[in-house]
Amino acid sequence: EEYDDQGESAQMVADPLYYFNYAMYSFNDFLYFYALKPVAQGYKFVVPSPVRSGVNNFFFNLLFPVRFINNIFQGKLLEASDEMGVFLANSTVGILGFNQFAQKHLNMKTSTEDLGQTLGSYTIGDGFYLVLPILGPSTLRDAIGRAGDYFITPVNYVEPWELSLGVNITDTINRTSFRIGDYEALKAASLDPYVAM
Repeated sequence: EEYDDQGESAQMVADPLYYFNYAMYSFNDFLYFYALKPVAQGYKFVVPSPVRSGVNNFFFNLLFPVRFINNIFQGKLLEASDEMGVFLANSTVGILGFNQFAQKHLNMKTSTEDLGQTLGSYTIGDGFYLVLPILGPSTLRDAIGRAGDYFITPVNYVEPWELSLGVNITDTINRTSFRIGDYEALKAASLDPYVAM
């Protein structure tokens, strides 16, 4: 009601799998505090910030196919061509994407499109709330989208599979090193962290 008074509305997502989701939330919470966070803190201590930023840029550049294809699926042809330009500039002059040359020097923009957003653009609803082990909170639509995006993510085709897994883990640790404290702040500010998430 307080949102209605301000002319805003909050969209609620159903949670019929509450017990499963809460168990996965608890598992992910444990995994974060006892595995991911300590490793990311050590990584942050050892690896300088400019190097971590370069690694972050490299992995963002690798996700070009996901952004490009989903822009096309959504009919955003101008954004798709921008993605192509950013990818080519960053992959060459930006040295495999470690430097975001296109964004810094050519004022080119990129987007964060994925298959979940594409399905949403086709008016497919969120579905129910779903917490996935390791991958975290999602909705049914975005979980299906994430599965679809998996097949157009280049890192997933690295052989052997152990190397692909290692590359994905490195990306996760690197991204987490920039966000240590965000999740803790959410938990500290909420009466029920599961509901807040």
